[in-house]
Amino acid sequence: MTVLRNRVVVDGDACPVKSEIARTVRGCGATALLVSSHAHVLVPEPSVEVVTVDASDQSADLYIANVLTKNDILVTGDYGLAALGLARGSAVLTPRGKEIRESDIEGLLEQRHFSARQRRGGMRTKGPPPFTDGDREKFQQKLTTLLRGLQENPDL
Repeated sequence: MTVLRNRVVVDGDACPVKSEIARTVRGCGATALLVSSHAHVLVPEPSVEVVTVDASDQSADLYIANVLTKNDILVTGDYGLAALGLARGSAVLTPRGKEIRESDIEGLLEQRHFSARQRRGGMRTKGPPPFTDGDREKFQQKLTTLLRGLQENPDL
């Protein structure tokens, strides 16, 4: 039995690259699973399945954590979910095209915790820069590379 290693699982609530994911998976012969809450209406299309979960705070993350496998690519900007994806053996990619690796996650989680502590203390923290067309392009290139790499190296 051949293992399918070309599914992209997407934390879809705030994902700015959904159309790029759909185009890329179709071009690579892969599939995508977009997971979102009822507050976000996503439409299934060829090669793209949509799962809608309830609107509670962590429902999408919990659903994703339960379906991820080592054969998937997780797309998320949530470092907590990224850590779960890495623990499952999934490749993790941010919507800006940065691949998150085991060696990155501890520092990213510490940074997230530090910023949250500052905000709780009344300090303002700087948000991310505006999302650009260059970010979209970098994401699509990296996703294509990951999908083709997984297809060409099924034992990874």
